[in-house]
Amino acid sequence: MISKMKKSPLFFEMSESDIENCLTCSRSEIVRYEKDEMIFRQHDVPRKLLVLLEGAVVVGNDSSSGKRSIVATLEQPGELFGEVFLFLNKREYDHYAQAVAPAQILQIPRDFLYNTCGENCGYHTKLISNMLSILAQKAYYLNRKLQIVSCATLRQKIAKVLLQNASPDGRVTLSMNREELADFMNTARPSLSRELMKMQEEGIIQIEKRKIQIVDFDALQNN
Repeated sequence: MISKMKKSPLFFEMSESDIENCLTCSRSEIVRYEKDEMIFRQHDVPRKLLVLLEGAVVVGNDSSSGKRSIVATLEQPGELFGEVFLFLNKREYDHYAQAVAPAQILQIPRDFLYNTCGENCGYHTKLISNMLSILAQKAYYLNRKLQIVSCATLRQKIAKVLLQNASPDGRVTLSMNREELADFMNTARPSLSRELMKMQEEGIIQIEKRKIQIVDFDALQNN
């Protein structure tokens, strides 16, 4: 399991012995959940940081009418979930988390992430530093997404995404496929595809699968 933990940004640049010491010192545990078993429910009190080691988990919420919606699906070992609620002043989760396949979850007590012990352990300090970095990156990601979804038109949203991810020579390689990109922009995939093709026909961009070349920076910036 240590090798899987090393894939998590929480344990970035930490040795196996550092990770083992953290788990021992914090009295963390690995808990197994069967398929469809709830890991936490809405309104449960957040007490532990959760790291997926094996399996798959969905995070979602229930509306007042009882309708369920999926917020995220976690399948990669090392992914964290529920961490934002752990550090908010709120005393309960807004979401639920459920295993959609047999899963093993590392659970680290919340208090271990708030204070270093009296021994001034380097691995403890590094873990807290990594946690702060994760939260900062999440805030940065959400800020960039807010800039995109607040655009008035779909073309403006596309332009913002391309400019945010472009290299100095105008090359853009997106980690998302077309459907994921449409979801990210809160639009339909056919609408996104049509607008991209229009922009290519107008000579603003050149598309090759997931790679996009910005041909006319000025036109893109003035959308």
